[in-house]
Amino acid sequence: MNPRILAVTTGRILRQLRHDRRTVALLVLVPTVLLTLVYYMYADQPAPPAGPSTFDRIALVMLGFFPFIVMFLVTSIAMLRERTTGTLERLLTTPLAKADLLFGYGIAFGLAGAVQAAVASAVAYWVFGLDTAGASGLVIMIAALNAVLAVALGLFCSAFARTEFQAVQFMPVVVAPQLLLCGLFVPRGEMAGWLQAISDVLPLSYAVEALQEVGAHAEPTGTMWRDVAVVAGAAVLALVLAAATLRRRSG
Repeated sequence: MNPRILAVTTGRILRQLRHDRRTVALLVLVPTVLLTLVYYMYADQPAPPAGPSTFDRIALVMLGFFPFIVMFLVTSIAMLRERTTGTLERLLTTPLAKADLLFGYGIAFGLAGAVQAAVASAVAYWVFGLDTAGASGLVIMIAALNAVLAVALGLFCSAFARTEFQAVQFMPVVVAPQLLLCGLFVPRGEMAGWLQAISDVLPLSYAVEALQEVGAHAEPTGTMWRDVAVVAGAAVLALVLAAATLRRRSG
């Protein structure tokens, strides 16, 4: 990768994103609205005698999951549009390499995910009283990393779609199983053996575990850093696979 070209590509994507008001609203407002719904769903439930409240437990994981689902949707459609409009084909006639483009997407949308996570976390901590043993900055960091992972997976999946409808169809295939098996509803250790085996290879499981470590421990733990490394490695692997499968145009 060329650092200068990567920086220019990242700037171009950020400028495009800034001028797309609907996407900006989706990134910033939708997670806050959904978090508000979660708060009022559990507001009247009695606090448990020990451990975090139901809202604290659910909201902490949702702060990591919102960037994942939103960025996957936005990125897969954005890249598909670059192919169907011929923009990608024109870009690749320049010195721009596929890796520069895809890692530029990862950086740009990762920054957008950090902003999204910061806004949602501010609402969660200061408006709804979310309580975690660890620092809110760690929550934002993991949420932003989740956004990069979602961008990478969205770019990879978009290579196999020819229309926006087909791109959206990847959501129940890629996103839904990770939500169900990440340990939010049932602890991973209590799942059937074959479900636990599937959960162990899904990167969102490690992101959720990292967030739970932040919720339970005042200082960063070795488990948290291991999980962060796994998620980061999965994001890089997905970007490399996306670069290998990227087509100039949709057929």
